[in-house]
Amino acid sequence: MNLLPRSSKEFSSSQYWEQFFRRRGERAFEWYGGYLELCAVLHKYIKPKDKVLVVGCGNSELSERLYDAGCQNLANIDVSEVVIRQMNERNANQRPNMTYQVMDATKTTFSDSHFQAVLDKGTLDAILTDTEAGTLETATRLLTEVGRVLQCGGRYLCVSLAQAHVLEKLVTQFSQGGWMVRIHQVSESSSKGSGSQFPLPVFVFVMTKVKEMPGFPQVLEMMPEDEGGKSVRCGSPSDLMDMVKERQSYALIRSHLNQNHNSPEVSLDLCDGVSGKTRYTFHVVDSPSIRLLPANHFAIFIIPQGRETEWLFGSETGRRQLAGNVGFRRLLFVALHRDQPYESMEAIQSELSAKVLELAPPGLPDNQQIPFLSAGGDIGIRTVQYRGRSEMSGEYVVEDVRGDGTSYFRRLIFLSNQNVVQSEARLLPSNTPSGQKKKRKDKKKQQKANDKVEPGITHVLDKSYLCCEHHKAMISGLSLLHNPGVTPDQHLSVLVVGLGGGSLSLFIHDYFLGSLVEAVEIDPAVLDVAGRWFGFTLDNRLKVHLADGLDHINELAQKGKSCYDVIMFDVDSKDASLGMSCPPPAFVEKTFLHSVQKILKDNGIFILNLVCRDPVLKKKVINTIHEVFPLIYVQKIEDEVNEILFCCPVSGQRRDLSELKESARSLEKQLKRPGMLWDETFVLADMLKSVQIV
Repeated sequence: MNLLPRSSKEFSSSQYWEQFFRRRGERAFEWYGGYLELCAVLHKYIKPKDKVLVVGCGNSELSERLYDAGCQNLANIDVSEVVIRQMNERNANQRPNMTYQVMDATKTTFSDSHFQAVLDKGTLDAILTDTEAGTLETATRLLTEVGRVLQCGGRYLCVSLAQAHVLEKLVTQFSQGGWMVRIHQVSESSSKGSGSQFPLPVFVFVMTKVKEMPGFPQVLEMMPEDEGGKSVRCGSPSDLMDMVKERQSYALIRSHLNQNHNSPEVSLDLCDGVSGKTRYTFHVVDSPSIRLLPANHFAIFIIPQGRETEWLFGSETGRRQLAGNVGFRRLLFVALHRDQPYESMEAIQSELSAKVLELAPPGLPDNQQIPFLSAGGDIGIRTVQYRGRSEMSGEYVVEDVRGDGTSYFRRLIFLSNQNVVQSEARLLPSNTPSGQKKKRKDKKKQQKANDKVEPGITHVLDKSYLCCEHHKAMISGLSLLHNPGVTPDQHLSVLVVGLGGGSLSLFIHDYFLGSLVEAVEIDPAVLDVAGRWFGFTLDNRLKVHLADGLDHINELAQKGKSCYDVIMFDVDSKDASLGMSCPPPAFVEKTFLHSVQKILKDNGIFILNLVCRDPVLKKKVINTIHEVFPLIYVQKIEDEVNEILFCCPVSGQRRDLSELKESARSLEKQLKRPGMLWDETFVLADMLKSVQIV
């Protein structure tokens, strides 16, 4: 039997509803849940003595149950004569004080200010089927009529799925003055109990009519899903609508996950109910190839604080690899956010236990215990050392985090892109032999940069350690030079565009004793952070130009002098919409590349950190560079998007790959001088093991 319309527009047709109720008979039709699902909200606002108008009542049992619960001053109206006759026959004897009348809700015959409450369960949704002018006009007449028949202090309770156009109409009309707006979400457990076929949640909009007064604040509130919590006050109608849309999005995601074993990775944020700030980020990863056993349906993996940017946890590929290794059909990764307090793993487990079950895979056995996993068995350590703001890049933090095992790192992170570590340096405990040596050597330089990550433990910066794999590859590329500047008598002029924390420039300065390093940094805040928190200092071999790298190089090129043996670009783009995040497009335009070539010596090398996810754009960029630099070596960084381009101004610099790796081994031996720390995991030849010539 076809009980639903062929198109949504038929919902607004009185003829459709006549036919609908004739076919359905006297069986109650509860689209958006019945009394049990809605009573918790309705009885907050409808009192037993209130006179209540129910618009578009249909044959729902809601009015009957409200009557039986003590709310007996109920007037029900509907455009369908069939359903009004049915309901009068059903209630005439049992509920004599309740009335049913055939009436159009957009033009009722009731007097002004006649009711304390108007209840609408799905009627506005049925009327407002699209955004055509006629439809919007009908909806406006309905809402205007509701306002007319309500007393001051009365409430319009609208039960709705809050589709985008309905949501906009409700919030826009009732936020213009004379009303307070509050929105409740019907609990999901209640919706499931009603057998609702809608994946979207049901909302109850509560519009309270107030006397308009000058200066009366706009009241727009969203109630938490936990009705015992405090309401969240929204600053604007758009903020309120965004909160509804976020809940709808979550419901759709959950519905999809509850019905599918093999979903693409899904990510979503959970916010603190009071502050509205993100508290957790979930990544749901399915591994359908895992053999399904009773105990391995579902598990939760807590990513330790500060490690969310690591490849294993911060990339989709890494998470999928880890999910396959731990052996669960569905693994839910949980990332913890800075500025949020977390007491312990047990406290997080208690807080999330109910929420994570909403994202469980289909077929999860009842009462299945869900294991909580982590790397290292705890929630990690994150200490924010400094907060600041850059005029160019916005707010940033300098924080110390514990990495894998006992390693600690200092990081610069811009909050506009929290998943990207802008700069990073390793920290050594000052009580270790290497840490004591470092501390004695750099005592004055390190004074500001040192701090305590854990109580009682002081750390010093380890300048010998390059945290970024692409920095290691860029250093390895110096093997292409016949004179790499390792000793003081081997002069090597280096220009580094993009300072960050200064680790790349400092490493060249400290290990290539013949180098004269000039760094170009456009952001004064970054230079300040490098000096205060990353141990960056200047001397006669290390200088900084506070300038735009484009302008600086173009000015040098105009002078017509080739002055650098090495030019390095490690500068990111601030435009997240581009398919290339490093460098900005202007740095790889042909005219500018010619300027780079002009200031580079004939036997020099131009080294570029390229991060481009768009294969078409990447090919175009490399082709453009090739027009200026005839010989390019490309080294892909394993498990990362980064590719390092070693660009030579003359094709005669071509080296056999085996010869290049042997040069890298020789260079490494020279760099490992007595009295200097060296990261034994940094093998120059390994960084060039997959280099290709284009």
